[in-house]
Amino acid sequence: MDVHHQSFAKQALHYFARDHEAVRRTPVGGPAAWRGAELRARSDWQVRLTSEQIEELDRARAAVRARGLELAAVGRDAFALPTLAPVIRTWSRELADGRGFLLVRGLPVARWGDEDSALVYWGIGQHLGVPGAQNPMGDLLGHVTDLGEDAAKPLVRLYRTAANIDWHCDLADVVGLLCLRTAMRGGASRIVSSVAIYDELLRRRPDLVDRLYEPFALDSRDEQGEGKRPFLPITPCRFAQGRLRTFWHGDYFRSALRHPEAPRWDARTEELVALYDAIASDPALVLEMNFEPGDVQLISNHTTLHARSEYEDWPEPHRKRHLLRLWLSLDRS
Repeated sequence: MDVHHQSFAKQALHYFARDHEAVRRTPVGGPAAWRGAELRARSDWQVRLTSEQIEELDRARAAVRARGLELAAVGRDAFALPTLAPVIRTWSRELADGRGFLLVRGLPVARWGDEDSALVYWGIGQHLGVPGAQNPMGDLLGHVTDLGEDAAKPLVRLYRTAANIDWHCDLADVVGLLCLRTAMRGGASRIVSSVAIYDELLRRRPDLVDRLYEPFALDSRDEQGEGKRPFLPITPCRFAQGRLRTFWHGDYFRSALRHPEAPRWDARTEELVALYDAIASDPALVLEMNFEPGDVQLISNHTTLHARSEYEDWPEPHRKRHLLRLWLSLDRS
């Protein structure tokens, strides 16, 4: 059966279904333990679409439009990519088993317009994995743009502002960002390997590593839907079969403390969170990139953290910075 998408809850359960065998006390290493200082001089993490591949995407787009299908009804079979689909499967393997991220460039978003660009993006996502809802309301594509909301309020989602966003993961195997328009200034994307962070933490403070395998309260920010639980217990790290999978969201770990019933942090936890975020921001580890319209950044939320610098937008509404976010589950078989 061609499964087009899944619910927020099912996707989150899939993401957090991480096997665990034992605390890893030696460096993990591997292709996912990359360092930004090394990758800045290389371009093998970038993929430039060819004219033939764009033509194939355009044919699939036109075929879906001719059938009058709504976005949510478009599955892998409806968005046929005879020659590009095998290439996209290599991207999926890179995300799951390799470096854990890539940047796909060259989608002609200005020519297609926002709606058709969103359709093509969704179609690519169908061949990468299974898209999922990004909140209990069932939104399948997130609009990352400044809506003028107050970033200082605890329930405001920062992607709806122009503020800086600190290191975090999203609740899906993969997060994709398609750039439709860039800001006037700022808004750089920053990524860092959570495997490299772990190895560096192990080198500096092996006595703190065990705390990564114990639960943190994660603030739900009123987005858990049923039950409306104010926070959830989430364990940052799980290690099994040679793989380290990490979920990190320092802001939401901290803001959970606003709830009186959330467990209080001891000195060890305070020290770990401060050091983890400091290592994540080490310039030797961070890879920063400025998007161009038509870029698609794909990131594994198991091995990569992402962040964003604050930005200043254009005064004209039609030129405002606008990214489309897609969450995907991968087949782990």
